[in-house]
Amino acid sequence: MHLDHDLDEKYPHRHTYSAPATERPDGTRRALRIGLGGPVGSGKTATVAALCRALRTEVSIAVVTNDIYTREDADFLLRQAVLPPERIQAVETGACPHTAIRDDISANLEAVEELEETTGPLDLILVESGGDNLTATFSKGLVDAQIFIIDVAGGDDIPRKGGPGVTTADLLVVNKTDLAPYVGSDVEAMARDAKAQRGDLPVAFTSLKEEGGVKPVADWVREHLTDWATGSA
Repeated sequence: MHLDHDLDEKYPHRHTYSAPATERPDGTRRALRIGLGGPVGSGKTATVAALCRALRTEVSIAVVTNDIYTREDADFLLRQAVLPPERIQAVETGACPHTAIRDDISANLEAVEELEETTGPLDLILVESGGDNLTATFSKGLVDAQIFIIDVAGGDDIPRKGGPGVTTADLLVVNKTDLAPYVGSDVEAMARDAKAQRGDLPVAFTSLKEEGGVKPVADWVREHLTDWATGSA
């Protein structure tokens, strides 16, 4: 087990992109970019939709989704009307999802920058990865912080297994806690194992079927937005 947040030696990044400039050409602070990754079915798109509903009256938001060959996640957000259509961009990766968020981020970076130019000024851009495994991480050249989402139905041993998604993400979300009694998952054990893997890095437990279920994640995003606006992030 490991507690160090800087695991570049153990899990080396396979990209050469550096962090993008934090200011727009006019000198104002650009949008905070937060990536959301995790396995297929963990609830990434549902979390993005819930965050948009929770924050859209407070801040200016846009979303980039990633699917391999479709626009399915973007279409879901459009059907749910969580944001105006022009604020939702779809990227078809054509390859393993982690490729487009970590190794060759050009398509995602173009989508992010286009949203800033055409719908800005924006406060927040959410970049949702396509469904991937526990190795999924975002390039530092694409996002400023990353959320990794797992769910209790995937097995309560996932936090114990670790991997860079679970261990190094700025926020780990354990979703679908309402299903725990039905799938035999021990949420308390997941919390202990996550703590052992992550040290002081935060973990949020969510049930998006419940009213206000996304609140722990929304509050975390609000804190990052405050830090970003003041230049302390």
